Amino acid sequence: MSLQISIIQTPLYWEDKTANLEMLQQKIESISQTQVVILPEMFSTGFSMKPELLAETMDGPTVQWMKDIAAKKKIILTGSIIIEEDGHYYNRLIWMLPTRQYGSYDKRHLFAFAKEDEHYTAGNKRFIASVNGWKINLQVCYDLRFPVWARQNALFPQEQSSGPAAPEYDVLINVANWPRRRSLAWKTLLQARAIENQCYVAGVNRVGEDGNHIDYSGDSMVIDPLGRILYHQADAEDLFTITLSREKLQEVREQFPFWKDGDAFTLY
Repeated sequence: MSLQISIIQTPLYWEDKTANLEMLQQKIESISQTQVVILPEMFSTGFSMKPELLAETMDGPTVQWMKDIAAKKKIILTGSIIIEEDGHYYNRLIWMLPTRQYGSYDKRHLFAFAKEDEHYTAGNKRFIASVNGWKINLQVCYDLRFPVWARQNALFPQEQSSGPAAPEYDVLINVANWPRRRSLAWKTLLQARAIENQCYVAGVNRVGEDGNHIDYSGDSMVIDPLGRILYHQADAEDLFTITLSREKLQEVREQFPFWKDGDAFTLY
């Protein structure tokens, strides 16, 4: 079965939730057909280091907005927002289902260069979602620089309910606010993650300038399991829908079963 994903590459209104949600709702409602809609990192605020002013709880208006949009459009909606929980702030990716149920992933690698680690608490576990037989590994921005965090760890029969050995996941999604000046690293690492994990990769970045005068080129990409670029857009807003082929994924993994030779490891 194929998987349809839609990428929204857009400028963001700096620390203005109302404006961002209104803008994104218009874009989402314009999509005629898709299964998963992917928004950038901190899509409601931009990459802000003011969580004490901008954070919400999981009962807050942005999560409610995600529930309403996902239910209305009958889609899965994902992107990260600023969440406060138990006295801590998280850069939290929400995986919102059309049933209004959700999963979440807290960004593991906080960007110390921008002092993100001084304002937010790091997550400590991966989140691999499932949709129509596809397994999807969800990550946020700086996580991309750490290959062990994304590395496939083959599941063998004793770890599964039944069936032959298989990779852990099929698609890696990374949502980001990745600056233009380091765009070469962004593009290179997205391709590397696809090649080394024999999976599709979708990297969704923003464009425009933020409130700290940091410029973003976008460079959102979709890459196939051989590292070939299926979609790339720089320096412009874009809304793009693409269908990922399960048949193509299986063909690559069967023809080049490199994943079976990977090293077993445990993530702590």
